[in-house]
Amino acid sequence: MLRIIRSKRPFLQFGARVVVLDGGMAHTHDGIDWAERIPQMRRADELNASTYAVVAKRLTSDLPEGAVVVDVGSGTGAMSAALASVLAERGGGKLLLVDAVPELLSVAADAARGAIETSRVEIETVVADLAHDDLRDLLPPAQLIWAASMVHHLPDQQAAVAGLARALATDGMLSLAEGGLETQCLPWDLGVGEPGLERRLLTAHSEWFCEMRAEMPGAVRMPYGWNVALGRAGLADVNAFSVLLDLPAPPSDALRAYVTHRLRWLVEMASERLAAEDRRTADRLLDPDDSEFVGRRDDLYLLGAYTVHSGVLR
Repeated sequence: MLRIIRSKRPFLQFGARVVVLDGGMAHTHDGIDWAERIPQMRRADELNASTYAVVAKRLTSDLPEGAVVVDVGSGTGAMSAALASVLAERGGGKLLLVDAVPELLSVAADAARGAIETSRVEIETVVADLAHDDLRDLLPPAQLIWAASMVHHLPDQQAAVAGLARALATDGMLSLAEGGLETQCLPWDLGVGEPGLERRLLTAHSEWFCEMRAEMPGAVRMPYGWNVALGRAGLADVNAFSVLLDLPAPPSDALRAYVTHRLRWLVEMASERLAAEDRRTADRLLDPDDSEFVGRRDDLYLLGAYTVHSGVLR
C-alpha cells in the first residue's frame, strides 16, 4: 500500500533543508538541489546496500510484531529498502517514509516496495518538514525512528531531536546517523596538480557547511555531541556504534561512476574556495577526453564511516 500524506499547511521555513511552497515546488536553502542529485544518491545506495542491511537488522532486532518504523529524511531509499526487507522477514509491520522533497519520497517508496514481495509491510510516504511540522500530528507512535544525516540541515538541531523523540511510542528507539569519518576515494598523489587535492576539497566543503549554518535564518548552535542531544531530549539508554564503509581498489564500474560524480559535486561546492591550480587539476580529472580523466583510474576506492546514536523513550 502506498499512500501520500501531505501536511495541512504549505511549508515556508527558511531554515529547513527544503522548503515546499503552495505550488508544491521544492527549494533548498543549503545550495543543493536534492532532486537533481537523485542519480548520484542512488549510486551511493547501491554501493552501500549491504551495510544498510546490517544496520537495519541490528536496529530492529528487538522490535515487537507489527512494529511502526519511520525513516525520516529517507532520501532515495537505501535504508527504506533495508527496513522494509527486515520487516518482511519479521512477518510485517508499517514503514513510514518522511521527507520534504516529494521527488525523493517517490524514489524511496519505489526502493522500499522493490525490496519486498509481501503485502504485510504497509508502506506510506509523508511530506513533512521537521523544522515546521510536529510528527506527532502526522504519524502513529513509532517503535523505531531512523534519521540519517538530516538533522544537521535543520536550524535548531536540538529542537529537531526533541521533536523526533516525542513521536516515539513508549520504549521506542530514536536512531540518528550523524558524524563519523568523511568518505575518501582518491589517492593522495594523482600525478597531476599538487598532491592532496581530495583533502583540500573536503576542507573547502567543511567551510561551506559552516557558512551555510551560520547564515541559516533562525539557526541555533548545538555545542555538544549527539549523545548529549539525545539525553536532553529525554531519552534513556543512549549508546552508539560506528559502521565502516569500505570498497577497496580496484573499483567496479559503479564505483568509478560514483567517484567521478562525487568529485564533480565537491568541486562545484568548493569552486570559489579552490586555488587556481586545483581548479585546473579538477577540470582535467573531470574531462572524459583528458588523459588524466579520473573515471579511468584503477586506484579509486571508497573508505569512510558513519556513527549511529540511539536513545530509548522510557
